Amino acid sequence: MNKFLVILIFGIIFFGYKIIYLKKSKNIKLNKFKNKMQSTKSNIERIFIREEEKTFSNPNINICIGSFDNEININRKSNIHRARLSKFKKSKLNGEMIFQDDEQRIYKFNNGRKVYL
Repeated sequence: MNKFLVILIFGIIFFGYKIIYLKKSKNIKLNKFKNKMQSTKSNIERIFIREEEKTFSNPNINICIGSFDNEININRKSNIHRARLSKFKKSKLNGEMIFQDDEQRIYKFNNGRKVYL
């Protein structure tokens, strides 16, 4: 009878420990997710993503590529410009509207004439 009682007590302790541990692990994962979504860094990243989506969806928004941009920003902006050319057949880059014809040639208008680039 004593052996049965000891095994029963250890079983109850074991299952109690498991239940507490599972609740803590779920809360830890939930807390990590909440902290990530509420952090300043993730908020800033979401703002940049929204801004990129807005820029990508409208070919009339100017994309400025300057000498002050680093390589990552230049690649990101040029990829947005190429994607807008492919999708809309036009894109505004550094204040100039650039077009793409059906033969994938890129041109701009200069004094009413097409100038191929």
